[in-house]
Amino acid sequence: MPNPFRTLPLLLLLLSTPLFADDRPNVLLILADDIGYEALGCYGGLDFQTPRLDAMAAEGLRFSRAYASPVCTPTRVSLHTSLYTTRHQHTIVLPVHHGTKKTVDFQAMPTFAQSIRSTGYATSVTGKWQLATLEHWPNHIRDAGFDSWCIWQIWLQGKKTLRHWNPTLNQDGQVRDDIADRFGPDVLVDYVIDQMRDAQAKEQPFLIVHNEMLPHDPIIATPEDRRLGRPAKLDHMIHYMDHLVGRLLDAVDSMGLRENTYVLFMGDNGTHEEDFRNPQANEPGQRRHTRHTRAGNVNGGKRTLGDAGTHVPLIVWGPPGVPVGQVCDDLVDVVDLFPTFCELTETSIPEGLSIDGRSIAAQIHGQPGPTRPWTHQGIGKEENLFDGSWRLFRQSDALKDARSLPAEPNADNQDPQSQAARERLETAFQAITP
Repeated sequence: MPNPFRTLPLLLLLLSTPLFADDRPNVLLILADDIGYEALGCYGGLDFQTPRLDAMAAEGLRFSRAYASPVCTPTRVSLHTSLYTTRHQHTIVLPVHHGTKKTVDFQAMPTFAQSIRSTGYATSVTGKWQLATLEHWPNHIRDAGFDSWCIWQIWLQGKKTLRHWNPTLNQDGQVRDDIADRFGPDVLVDYVIDQMRDAQAKEQPFLIVHNEMLPHDPIIATPEDRRLGRPAKLDHMIHYMDHLVGRLLDAVDSMGLRENTYVLFMGDNGTHEEDFRNPQANEPGQRRHTRHTRAGNVNGGKRTLGDAGTHVPLIVWGPPGVPVGQVCDDLVDVVDLFPTFCELTETSIPEGLSIDGRSIAAQIHGQPGPTRPWTHQGIGKEENLFDGSWRLFRQSDALKDARSLPAEPNADNQDPQSQAARERLETAFQAITP
């Protein structure tokens, strides 16, 4: 008669091992801080060097018409909640930099991370969290749907902190004390790679929102600048950000995760024009902050509620289903990422939850998908709708002719086409009025 105790270890091993590995795809969003579309070479930019992002676009899919609000907080709240600014009403930068107790209520406005985490995903977030002051709201990130984080804590013991050199980073509730001599953006990339390795070891799919802290001001020397003994410049910060994107793509490849990991790169708003000094500013038609693209000059940037401040890069790279080297010209609004992430991760959107986004999962796989007739952007009391050809401002009632971007002159109000566009967009504004 067989001894039943001999089979007990094998039985215990079988019971402790999942019958099927969770093969749902991973999602890594790299959200860069203050970079418009025109800063990337793959979008026709001529002023900055972005070789890894250009290669990412060549190996993946580039969305040519992606839009966000022109400053951080409105974009980030719209990203997490899939609500237009006119609905969530966080239309300016939260006064976190003044140590406020004001916060974004993600219980009243649910996030995609909350839903995706509930299905078994490992969720984490990095970088700038301007949506609450951590000293006052230590559980805010977990409540927003992320179980782990490495976040710049803007306040510590009543004093403002730094994010680049000698950074103050809060990891899972504790301020790190081992990074005083390190460059903050490097630390964040190491954290992201560790999170991917940990999830892979556990055979658990992951969702990571990596809030890249570059190239937001102040203009600082990168590790490369220090090594070469050269001065700090916005150009160098953008190039180093590009290098860090490359590190993450290389890590996904080296860990064998590429075939099941969607990596997205997006900007949160336009480039900070005050940080760019144009050496050709004295030439006819040039401004101090003019940036150059193959399609023409870009004037304006962050805080500009027009194309220069809201037109951002969006690149998708990863699994074989993502078309290689293609460009999608469909309009994309930052609110569209919520339903897209839910569809990619096979997550149901909570019944009864009203969102403004439309999934672009089909487009990510090279298929026709739901298209939107316009995108919405807002800052302060002003907002606009952009349909790809015309831009209507709600408060000022101004209509811009955007048929020859980056030029965006005032529309001819006597032109029948502009009159029709105004009527169409005014009707759309009425539809999204709370």
